[in-house]
Amino acid sequence: MGFMRSALSGIATPERWVEDWMRGGSVNSAGIRVDQDTALTYSPFFAGVRVLSEDLGALPTFLYERLQPRGKQRATSHPLYSLLHDQPNPMMSAAWLKETLTGHAITWGDGVAHVVSNKRTGVVEEIWPLRPDRLTIGVKRTGPGSFERRYRYDDDVNGIHTVLLPHEVLHIPGLGYDGVRGYSVVELAANAIGLGLATEHHGAKVFSNGAAPGGALSHPGNLSPEARHRMADDWENIHKGIDRAHRVAILEEGVTWQQVGVPNDSAQFLETRKLQVTEMARWLRLPPHKIMDLDRATFSNIEQQQLDYVSSALNVWLVRWEQAILTQLLLPEERQKFYAEFLVDSLLRGDTLARYQAYAIGRQWGWLSANDVRERENLNPVEGGDAYLVPLNMVPAARSAPALESATGRRARLLHGRNHALRATLAEQYGPKIQESVTEVLDLETERVTDLLAEHLETGRSRSLAGFLTGLGALYADDGPVMERLSELWVPLFTLFAADVATDAAEEVGHEDDVDLSVWARAYALAHAAYQVASSFGQLRNAAEQADTPESIVSDVLARLAKWQEEKAEKVTRWESAQLPNAAAREAWRDAGVKRVQWVARGSAHCPYCTTLDGTVRDIEKPFVGKGDEIDGDQDGEKLVAKRDTFHPPVHAGCLCEVVPVVQ
Repeated sequence: MGFMRSALSGIATPERWVEDWMRGGSVNSAGIRVDQDTALTYSPFFAGVRVLSEDLGALPTFLYERLQPRGKQRATSHPLYSLLHDQPNPMMSAAWLKETLTGHAITWGDGVAHVVSNKRTGVVEEIWPLRPDRLTIGVKRTGPGSFERRYRYDDDVNGIHTVLLPHEVLHIPGLGYDGVRGYSVVELAANAIGLGLATEHHGAKVFSNGAAPGGALSHPGNLSPEARHRMADDWENIHKGIDRAHRVAILEEGVTWQQVGVPNDSAQFLETRKLQVTEMARWLRLPPHKIMDLDRATFSNIEQQQLDYVSSALNVWLVRWEQAILTQLLLPEERQKFYAEFLVDSLLRGDTLARYQAYAIGRQWGWLSANDVRERENLNPVEGGDAYLVPLNMVPAARSAPALESATGRRARLLHGRNHALRATLAEQYGPKIQESVTEVLDLETERVTDLLAEHLETGRSRSLAGFLTGLGALYADDGPVMERLSELWVPLFTLFAADVATDAAEEVGHEDDVDLSVWARAYALAHAAYQVASSFGQLRNAAEQADTPESIVSDVLARLAKWQEEKAEKVTRWESAQLPNAAAREAWRDAGVKRVQWVARGSAHCPYCTTLDGTVRDIEKPFVGKGDEIDGDQDGEKLVAKRDTFHPPVHAGCLCEVVPVVQ
């Protein structure tokens, strides 16, 4: 079966278009010619087509590439990106093409464009709209039970007669019934559009007649035809037309005026016109306010009507466009990786206050960064603005803290581990940030130490261990780049961490005043940063000094750096995440007037050192273990020697114990 077209029209079986043409247009009860051109002269219909087409055309269209395992990025390097977003052909912008095809799809039922591809590579190079009045869409059988659409384009003016295959067109259909083409809203709504046009025509004729209905002049006698014509002409010459309205009439020989037409107010002329505006909104699935029917629009509901418009009337056209691009412009092997999407944010923008409130919520709950907000407000990004923030009191439901009890149950709540749950949650939330900071400094150390090795110990140069150690000392000095960067990262991070711990610790003991640990936290961060820097310098210096040859110095130092990259960030994070919460809580309790604290073993039931200390109570100003003290270990008599005065856990690497206040 070839390209399916209707049989030629004949007198016995004329085609529908022939009938419409002979009658002057589509048949409708109002007796007004209605076709795709005349329908656009009816303002409510034109307004509806315009708002849908222009809104869709104004929305940016992006081609995205899916990322693994989640996420997306704009596929700016794909040939289709610029065609969809900027310019589909040398004569049109992307917005113009989308407006045109959407308007065609609404009025004619189908918006069709010719896709021009490079014959050698198959890459789409241009997209041109086709005039719908010159297009015939049919079906061709391609095999048993297999069909495909074919598009015949006949342009007698330019002598173009061709058949286009599916891969040569971009087809945006409206609502249809056969999967081949869409309904023409103009044809379906011919009666409603015709009534609207008839009403406009009636109103225009009334005003052309002096804004008065028709009437008759009555003479008591018989008039000759000539006299009748003269009387009618004289009356119209004096009174017909808006400029001659309300002139004084002089009636002779008993002539009287009798009104024949119905006045507009009796015919509810204005109500009919308003109803037809609502009818057009109904046909196009539009909220009435979009075509300027504001009778039922208020300041309180107009925003909701706008949201309804985007999610219903406009959304279905967006989906049609997106799926047409996916299935007709992308190759089958590309469809799993690329897809098109309209950005509708501009239509959902509220006023300034509403936008900023929405941004604040998104920023607070972590799905917007400062630069995300700035981009939506057409502002340039700022340094550090890509960080996403989340509330630190948000924990998975399975690990949420127990409900607060009354003041009389405070001691029982402490003994049952509420403080442990919350401090553990804070440690989990700050731990990744600590690990990121350590990793960043490790990368800096690796880069700088590697440069020093190349400068002082590389083969072919004057090798100098002393030069390397001097450079190493400058790198890890108190005012060196490693200490400087680690301090920059740890001081603000540990200050926030300590503040959150202090807030919870003060609440545990009923202390209502604010506890400011900013000075303490800064000293804590600098002391721990200095320890880490000194430890790194000592390890690298020992590795270099103990090596026998320049080659072994290089290999031993690089081995130590590699080991740090594998282990150090996790170890430091585990230690600081356990130590800072206990240290900050102890400082907060001191400010709150707590006198004694207790060691509680957690997560280390089989650790002999933690078991020994479990339940021990000390004055808050005295250490649980003094520097040099020995803690009994396992049955073999192994002891742990304290390297410092220990006022709070951890006492060894991996220790998860905690200190709690003793409330009288």
